[in-house]
Amino acid sequence: MKEQVAAVIDGIRPALQADGGDVELVGVEDGVVSVRLLGACGGCPMATVTLRDGIARAIMEEVPGVRQVVAV
Repeated sequence: MKEQVAAVIDGIRPALQADGGDVELVGVEDGVVSVRLLGACGGCPMATVTLRDGIARAIMEEVPGVRQVVAV
């Protein structure tokens, strides 16, 4: 599952990097994906929306068994 999540994140990464941000996969455990928002995404007031509507949605649609995506 971790490899599948990493592949989805790699697909999302260029859009985040275009705005000066990035995302790092911290871990996957029991269907919970932990990510860290970096660069401009780390302090952006829209980071919650990016996580929920962009990153989490893409991961949960593409990787069966993922229940939740959280920022750490």
